[in-house]
Amino acid sequence: GGADVGIKTAVEEGVVLSPRLFISGRALSQTGGHGDYRHNSSEMVTCACSLCTGSSISVICDGVPAVRQAAREQFRIGASQIKIMAGGGISSPTDKIDNLQYSDDEIIAIVDEATRFHSYVMAHAYTPQAIIRCVNLGVKTIEHGNLLDAESAQAMFNNKAYLVPTLSIYNAFMMNKDDSDSGIPESVVEKLEEVQSQAIKSINLARKYNVKVGLGTDLLGEYHNFQYDEFKLRSQVESAFDTLHSATYVNAEILNMQGKLGIVDVHAFADLIILENNPLEDISVFSDKRDQVLMVIKNGDIVKNLIS
Repeated sequence: GGADVGIKTAVEEGVVLSPRLFISGRALSQTGGHGDYRHNSSEMVTCACSLCTGSSISVICDGVPAVRQAAREQFRIGASQIKIMAGGGISSPTDKIDNLQYSDDEIIAIVDEATRFHSYVMAHAYTPQAIIRCVNLGVKTIEHGNLLDAESAQAMFNNKAYLVPTLSIYNAFMMNKDDSDSGIPESVVEKLEEVQSQAIKSINLARKYNVKVGLGTDLLGEYHNFQYDEFKLRSQVESAFDTLHSATYVNAEILNMQGKLGIVDVHAFADLIILENNPLEDISVFSDKRDQVLMVIKNGDIVKNLIS
């Protein structure tokens, strides 16, 4: 989310050195939903900081024709997949965490557009009810899913959906919530505390019901510095192998890139890293303040080399 086709093209043509990008463009959100950052006294479309900039991380669209057009537009401008806001969020000012967003017909229409584009839909959702309706309507991945319960985990397994937990963003926010310079509103802190406490439990539950678990961070802006914390946080409830399997093999499946990414194989892209220490023995090597990544190979080309 956030990157556009210009950045993606610059990466693919070697103008900019970057990891591979699979962009989702702007998320689709309903009026008053997560992604509608307007203050309830404002009629103008704003960004997440509530400034009327004319741009946002989302597209506000309501009704089947509008969501179809919005999905098509995201694909037109280079999206690899479509993200929808299917439930309440932390950062948006007017929706509650347990709100259900978009009608069944709207979600079905978006999934139909993605399917015909040979792609998929990812959904922001926290609560069991939001999760169940999304996966029953054809959504492939649930982003966050902090409040997952047994019923929604079973529904995910039945529909072959994926859970993509994002622990590090909540951890980063909680570490900075009392900092007067952080700019985190009190309303955000309240909703953050509501979902943060159960985030770890959702991974355990997903594993119990054999739901495939990917890896994400949801980090934005200056919080990108916390990205390696995701591995260490996951180690509280799963093995190092399971975490690395999520970040590589499972994430490749989610992106419809199985056989090309996430494995070492003669037919796969040669995307590899060499570490100073074995992460299977200690996953915290990714959080080490020393640079443990000695070499990065992308598509067979060495793009970083600290090995003398």
